[in-house]
Amino acid sequence: MQMPERFELEYVGADGERHRPVMIHRVVLGSIERFIGVITEHFAGAFPLWLAPVQIRLLPIADRHIPYLEEIKEKLEAQGFRCEIDTRSEKIGYKIREAQMQKTPYMLVVGDRDVENRTVAVRQYKAGDLGAMTLEEFLAKAVPERDNKEIQ
Repeated sequence: MQMPERFELEYVGADGERHRPVMIHRVVLGSIERFIGVITEHFAGAFPLWLAPVQIRLLPIADRHIPYLEEIKEKLEAQGFRCEIDTRSEKIGYKIREAQMQKTPYMLVVGDRDVENRTVAVRQYKAGDLGAMTLEEFLAKAVPERDNKEIQ
């Protein structure tokens, strides 16, 4: 409840007399927006895995790697991850740089060797290149990090 007296609020009622209204003020969206602003500033946009809008960016080196990444995306989404495949015809260095600039927590890069060996080359935003690993090995690392709400 706010103080209608402070704002000198009045209305004329059915009886023709002036009445002071009861004023109820609720700002749900304003407080949420302020919270989002504070947390974005706190993390400088580099949200932890559990909070990031896009948690994993899947980066094919060539178009022929996209079907393998679609399989991986399906498995990641089944585990509850938010991920996207970058299907643009750009060089891999450009795709990695752009994902770094967007502060995406994980990038999974896939080339011919990865498709052949059923692996992914893992890059973490803060730690850099973590090397090649199977999807199961990556999930063994990423699922607890997300579920325990780790902040690195």
